[in-house]
Amino acid sequence: MMDVRLIRRGQMYRYYLRQVVVGDYLRPVRTPLGIAQVQVGVPPGRWTGRGLADLGLRPGAIVTENELRQLFGQGRHPHGDRLVTEALAAGKTPAAAAKAGRLGRAVEVTGADLVFRPQPTIQLVWALGDEETRRTIETAHERAIETTLAWIEDHAATIRVGAQGRYPTRPVHGLAFARFRHYESRAGTPLLHDHVLVSLRGLRPDGKWGAVHSTALLENVVAASSLYNELVMAEVCEALDVAAEPRTVSAGRRPVMEIGGVPHELIGWMSQRGHEIDLCRQELEQEYVTAVDEDGNLKFGPVVSEEARTKLNRIAARKTRPPKPKARSLAQLRVDWRAGAKEFLGEAAHLVDELLERARAAAAAIRARVAETLDIALAALGVSAMVFVMSSNGLFHRRHLLAEARRFLALVQRGRRREPGLDETIVNAAIAAHCLDVTEPKTTRGLLADYRLYTARWAHPDPARARRRAPEAAPDVDHRPPTGLTAPDGPTLPVEMGEWDIPRVPLRYDRAVITSTALTHQMRAARGTGRACYYESVTAHQQAAMPEQPLPLFDTASDTEEPEDGDEPADYMERLRALQKARAETGAQDLTTEQISSIQARIEEMKARGKALRERYAPHPEAPVPRPVLKDQERGQRPGQPGTGHGGPRR
Repeated sequence: MMDVRLIRRGQMYRYYLRQVVVGDYLRPVRTPLGIAQVQVGVPPGRWTGRGLADLGLRPGAIVTENELRQLFGQGRHPHGDRLVTEALAAGKTPAAAAKAGRLGRAVEVTGADLVFRPQPTIQLVWALGDEETRRTIETAHERAIETTLAWIEDHAATIRVGAQGRYPTRPVHGLAFARFRHYESRAGTPLLHDHVLVSLRGLRPDGKWGAVHSTALLENVVAASSLYNELVMAEVCEALDVAAEPRTVSAGRRPVMEIGGVPHELIGWMSQRGHEIDLCRQELEQEYVTAVDEDGNLKFGPVVSEEARTKLNRIAARKTRPPKPKARSLAQLRVDWRAGAKEFLGEAAHLVDELLERARAAAAAIRARVAETLDIALAALGVSAMVFVMSSNGLFHRRHLLAEARRFLALVQRGRRREPGLDETIVNAAIAAHCLDVTEPKTTRGLLADYRLYTARWAHPDPARARRRAPEAAPDVDHRPPTGLTAPDGPTLPVEMGEWDIPRVPLRYDRAVITSTALTHQMRAARGTGRACYYESVTAHQQAAMPEQPLPLFDTASDTEEPEDGDEPADYMERLRALQKARAETGAQDLTTEQISSIQARIEEMKARGKALRERYAPHPEAPVPRPVLKDQERGQRPGQPGTGHGGPRR
């Protein structure tokens, strides 16, 4: 995955100069950067990116301390001191010489720290495998980073020009990145990750330096992270001849794609730091839902929302952050890791030596059952449904569809490399078939394709109503924490015993899975003629999504006839039960009886809503045909006289 943190000029960059660039160890005072990196056993930083030539840097060159200080600490040219000296020697005035070392106007945010780390099972194979396996995974990791950075340069890096920055443009030659490699976590366990410091300065088309809009970069973090996750898994699987499978980390949340055949028990050994964070976060959540002010009212809320949970998790990570252990070389780390993993497994210690062989055997079984076909129409429908339900108000942008499409491809490809641009194809199909443009642009930025606002066609919500502020609660409302919680909208999902010890808002991912499944079956029934061929492609697609157990092919002979009134819900129920049986046999995400009933209720609700909308907007047979208003008539109306608009024509 990829995390991001902004770097501000002044004191903040010193944290990176004293710790991050030396493997998160505390750098001794007055120790040169190169010597400190050798002492802790991390390689020196390297420059990369298409915008290096504009700064006088070379790809692959070692990052020096002076370059970091001037570029990220002061927001100046990395060789600003030399440029100022040369300008003074050439006879320029001090003001003109100082301008030679700048990169446009001074800004507060000088860069961003992008942290790339592959999935846990990739970390395990990298740490416990042989040297050839280690180098192969590091190469795949670097390729995925390079591709993701190139996508950021082409789609996420934006320089705002013009009055109030209303006209966005791309950096002409790209950006500059400084990449630093780390090998371990603060707990001393394997954690291959790269810190990529990106300079938020770019050359505009007019030849002047401009500031890359940090907000636009943050908006595309999820899409970039999904791209890296998909690419690094595909690169590793293709290079090592292994395959990927989904692993549910937390109930009700998205599964994580991992290398099939790697024992998940080893993930627990490697995630000791994660357990500490989880325990601390649970304590913070308990304080969150019970904290009251002086009047006895709840300070925050009776439940923990997903946004609050994310912030509390970050606080817990900072509170439980331990100092790093004694520095060791990578060779010594790998020896200690193998010994620690074998000690953790005990009698099953032989699995450490058989890790790659077991993964390749599992890959052969997975690929034998995964179909290579991909139904673009069905993928577009599933992506649209997931994004619509996962959004807080049913509104989303193109980047949300793109991130979900990349997650979907990572799930169905199972480690295979996909065709370039397939994610864009799915997004374009989703926008064309299942999304409604409800953009109400008030600025030039709102007219851009990346900032168009969409909602799902099948829901027809009122965008203005969705964006209205909720009415304030009455003074006599009881703010005590409720004893039982249900989903604010949609069906109630069954939960395990103890899951609601701390009240939390039901996760939207559960509702998104139910909606996507219901719409998929509704789309199957709505295809009419030619259903037999469509069911075959749908079954192949679902088999690719769940290769552990192929789905039974539905009876296509009876599907060629049109269903009678009242038979469709039963038909849906039969197919959903088949889907539930296939998933239950393999331990995948089950659809329980309550969930199937919720899906049936959702289908009935959508059918009733569609019928009501058709009746509402259908023309009345006795209604007079409206006469068009001519331009001369509209122009002749008085400003205060009601006309075609509210309060007269707009001016």
